[in-house]
Amino acid sequence: MGNREDLLHGAKRCLYEKGYFRTTARDIATAAGVSLAAIGYHYGTKDALLNEALVEAMQEWAQDLGRTLAEPGDFEATWARVIESFVRARPLWAIQFELVAHMARTPELRESFAEAGREARLGLAELFGSDSERVGAVVQTLVGGLAAQWLVDPEGSPTPADLLAGLRILVAPPPDAAVGP
Repeated sequence: MGNREDLLHGAKRCLYEKGYFRTTARDIATAAGVSLAAIGYHYGTKDALLNEALVEAMQEWAQDLGRTLAEPGDFEATWARVIESFVRARPLWAIQFELVAHMARTPELRESFAEAGREARLGLAELFGSDSERVGAVVQTLVGGLAAQWLVDPEGSPTPADLLAGLRILVAPPPDAAVGP
């Protein structure tokens, strides 16, 4: 690997160990085994490097999730595997929620996340057998909401059976709905 790749790998390691805002340029340079000047030369700024490292880490999780969801299974088995992916990527989810709190003050980060979100919706729709961004948005909402609950309380977060039961209640017709001919 060259300095550029070493920096990206070191930045990802720092993100997982320290989070986005506690990672310094010196931390990254030390983890990568390169000089501080290499960050400016290859990426311009520490933030640009961290943003690229975060995008790459999110893509790696998405690939992991894609492999996970490619396995056949019913709703509950599929969502159990989604939850297992949270275990493998816990630091990445923590970083994403850390960043959400700062997006109002960081427009370039918000724009980057918005673009990644649009791509994620399309990718999630495809993983669930659809080309509809709406389907991807629902799955993204479920994944993000479940990840947030799981980060706070893994033992108390909804199980796949809870999700399925709740969704069935939400989409069921009201009890007084007229039944068609």
